[in-house]
Amino acid sequence: MASLSTSNSTLLMALVVGCVMMAASASNFYQDFDITWGDGRGKILNNGQLLSLSLDKASGSGFQSKNEYLFGKIDMQLKLVPGNSAGTVTAYYLSSKGSTWDEIDFEFLGNLSGDPYILHTNVFSQGKGNREQQFYLWEFKNMESIGVPFPKNQAMRIYSSLWNADDWATRGGLVKTDWSHAPFTASYRNFNANACVWSNGASSCKSNAPSSTKGAWFSQEMDSASQQRLRWVRKNFMIYNYCTDAKRFPQGLPPECKMA
Repeated sequence: MASLSTSNSTLLMALVVGCVMMAASASNFYQDFDITWGDGRGKILNNGQLLSLSLDKASGSGFQSKNEYLFGKIDMQLKLVPGNSAGTVTAYYLSSKGSTWDEIDFEFLGNLSGDPYILHTNVFSQGKGNREQQFYLWEFKNMESIGVPFPKNQAMRIYSSLWNADDWATRGGLVKTDWSHAPFTASYRNFNANACVWSNGASSCKSNAPSSTKGAWFSQEMDSASQQRLRWVRKNFMIYNYCTDAKRFPQGLPPECKMA
């Protein structure tokens, strides 16, 4: 299950891998999403309870949410491409529009059978990204006090896509997509958005309303135990961190890296 939670102070990204038990969502993919590209490779099935994307040598596919969201907690269960998924990328992200867009990315980089997926994350704020981390969880704090833009003012839609990226996705492009395994398929279910919907220039969450009326997600932050677990994950499973890539930033690391 992938989960995104945004508030004024902290952006939380979480990924739970394995067997997930949860209550069935009342949402319906017909009501909440549009398949935007893929020429029939994206399908809504089971009376709107399941959405699948497929990739073959001719094209991938993708979808986007009908609503735009400003703050909220958004859950989705994803079943990634099974078996030999090398060269494929399943992207799941939030993004606004325009040249100074905000974006919150999950990209699942496929791999050979038996090798683990790599989770590639990034955050864009006012059109600036370059905040990649791999492999697991990370947290992007609000550091506007030191001049680092934070994605909190632009409403974003949910997007997802499945596409070929065998020039870089698996072992830096050394392992290519094996098209004999096509079509590759990823599927989605149990979407739930507990969020502020942006419509006609206004948020469904009243700015002067107490946070207790907006749900627990609105003031959610990581407690000390969660932060300790995050540090353990970074130490043991992170394989790339932009904040330690001095060669990439010869003029100096981004300011938020100095606060970590």
